[in-house]
Amino acid sequence: MNAEGIAVVTGASRGIGRAIALELAARGFEVVATMRDPDAGAVLPDEARARGGTLRVERLDVTDFDSIVMPDGLRVLVNNAGVERPHFPFESTPLDDWRAMFETNVFGVVETTKRAIPRLRASGGGVICNVTSSSILAPVPFYANYRASKAAVSAIGETLRAELAPFGIRIVEIMPGPIDTDMLANSEHEMRAVEHDDYRPMAEHMMASRQGVRDSTTPAADAARAIADAILDDDGPLRHGCDPMAVGLLDAWRVTSDEQMMRGMLKGMGIG
Repeated sequence: MNAEGIAVVTGASRGIGRAIALELAARGFEVVATMRDPDAGAVLPDEARARGGTLRVERLDVTDFDSIVMPDGLRVLVNNAGVERPHFPFESTPLDDWRAMFETNVFGVVETTKRAIPRLRASGGGVICNVTSSSILAPVPFYANYRASKAAVSAIGETLRAELAPFGIRIVEIMPGPIDTDMLANSEHEMRAVEHDDYRPMAEHMMASRQGVRDSTTPAADAARAIADAILDDDGPLRHGCDPMAVGLLDAWRVTSDEQMMRGMLKGMGIG
């Protein structure tokens, strides 16, 4: 597709969302960078202008449906807004954590996308880009609620790929690995499973493995360039990585049986 028309990015106050908004503006889209607190994006229009782009900031909280307004002329929606919660063992994860995760990561995506589809159809087509996670390809302990929320969005995208194809609306799923963001940094301090005696050895192993992840992070700006490329590629696949680790994991997933891949990962975690 051509980089023109309006692109809406949710969760654009920081991290991947902020970088995507700036990159799409630099490519030629008129970007609406949305976030719960617009003050957090006050400098974004100036940053975009310095790169030759056009960007405006608007309030949009995906859990406040009254705030979800999609503009006429919409060509791209990037569903990036998401949350993470402390990582407990499955049996100890509070049900409220599941509800909070799904309210933002799933139901927020559902409502935002429902409101975007008529605008995209009226524009003659476009792209819905869902940011999920490469973790849904791996049996990561203590991430059940996070991975489940992202897997739900992945399944929704598969259905929308079929439903919306007649209208020229393409679905792109971005599956990030370790991107240098606040969310990744905070997740290192929320491995609450280490507080549970039965799960402490596994949790400590997971925390130790984080060092390798920290040494392999990809800057958000680099990830954003890969995401913009995927959005503009009319002949691209449904699923994309936006960093070397995610690309490698996705490539392996495409050529390896589920059981073979899972057994290999479990062995690498010292399980089985």
